[in-house]
Amino acid sequence: MKKTKMAGLVAGAMAALLLLPAAPTSAASADPAAIQVDGFDGALLGAMKAGKAVGVQGRYRTLAPAVARAFDIPTMIRFAVGPGWSAIPAAQQQSLTDAFERLTVASYAHNFDSFSGERFEVDPNVVTRGPDKVVQTRIFPVGAAPVVISYRMRQSGGAWKIIDVFYNGSISQLTTRRADFSATLAHGGAPALIAHLNALADKQLK
Repeated sequence: MKKTKMAGLVAGAMAALLLLPAAPTSAASADPAAIQVDGFDGALLGAMKAGKAVGVQGRYRTLAPAVARAFDIPTMIRFAVGPGWSAIPAAQQQSLTDAFERLTVASYAHNFDSFSGERFEVDPNVVTRGPDKVVQTRIFPVGAAPVVISYRMRQSGGAWKIIDVFYNGSISQLTTRRADFSATLAHGGAPALIAHLNALADKQLK
């Protein structure tokens, strides 16, 4: 994993079909939200172990189903766009959702690109906040301080899914995205934001 990219992934910015099998990342509690995060951590670990042998496109293919399973992308893009979402035509809403999911997967595939003995640990103490839960993961790089990532989760379709990501407990991915997207929306509307999201994803996949 490129440690210098972690902050950009979470602030700027998600086990499925793994190219290499990964052992459980922690003794996650029986809480279904923690189990969901533990599975996603396993997918990240598998992509890291596959690393450059499969390339960024191979890691993308590995992580795409894991992101779809763990993240509530429609809720995330609605929040990132803000109050103007309801005025966007349905076809453009779908294109925005697809582009945002593509960017999310591409960001993880780009940043979690190698394995150097890192391990993931899910905190079994899940915090409930109204309809949401907060699940914390610590990533332990070898010889460095752990990186703390908190996932805000909400039930969707009978499963707990991630709706926001916080880096070291304070930087909200969606708040950062919303600030970034607002200028693009103001200048070019939904078509401009769709193009912007896909351009960002393309850059991550090079």
